[in-house]
Amino acid sequence: MAQYAAEEGAQTVAPAIANPGPLGLSAFALTTFTLSASNAGFILPYGSSLTIVVGLALFYGGIVQLVAGIQEFRRNNTFAATAFCSYGGFWLAVGFSFLPGTGILASLVASRTLTSAFAVFLLGWTVFTLLMFIATFRISGALVAVFGLLFLTFLALTIGWWTGTALIPSQTWIQIGGWLGIVTALVALYAALAGILESVKLVNLPTLPMS
Repeated sequence: MAQYAAEEGAQTVAPAIANPGPLGLSAFALTTFTLSASNAGFILPYGSSLTIVVGLALFYGGIVQLVAGIQEFRRNNTFAATAFCSYGGFWLAVGFSFLPGTGILASLVASRTLTSAFAVFLLGWTVFTLLMFIATFRISGALVAVFGLLFLTFLALTIGWWTGTALIPSQTWIQIGGWLGIVTALVALYAALAGILESVKLVNLPTLPMS
């Protein structure tokens, strides 16, 4: 009986879960980089290619990052779960809004509320990112950099959409936000790489853990 109970107990123990952080950071970083490159006019002409980000936003930045967030819930990591699920939702919302056939973008253009509506949308994410940024001071310097830069990115994009015309945002502020987004993506990729290299026991990149 004792052996049977021990075997039953072993079967009920939850299996170990790999660290989903690098996956979530990679999904966030690559999607952010692609859209930011368009915003900044880096490689892609300025504003040329919002459609190229739709697939990334829906699947990699959206669904994959959402999966990473759910796994973080299973690991009892409230901060990472909230961050990955929230920004996964952000990218799903962006991708769906620009997805041809939904009519969302066309409706905003027809009502001449495109810039004001998108400014309010981005303002909400600016405030949310500020709150997440405050929490990073108990985690690591790498995440302080990621969320600090992301806050500045959202802030610049919010100003850009708010100060434009009814249908066209301010190019100067959008490009500033684009360059900030590129740097944000690179720092996020560094944080992801640190987690990947640690998992394979190759090298420990400094992330400046904070107590």
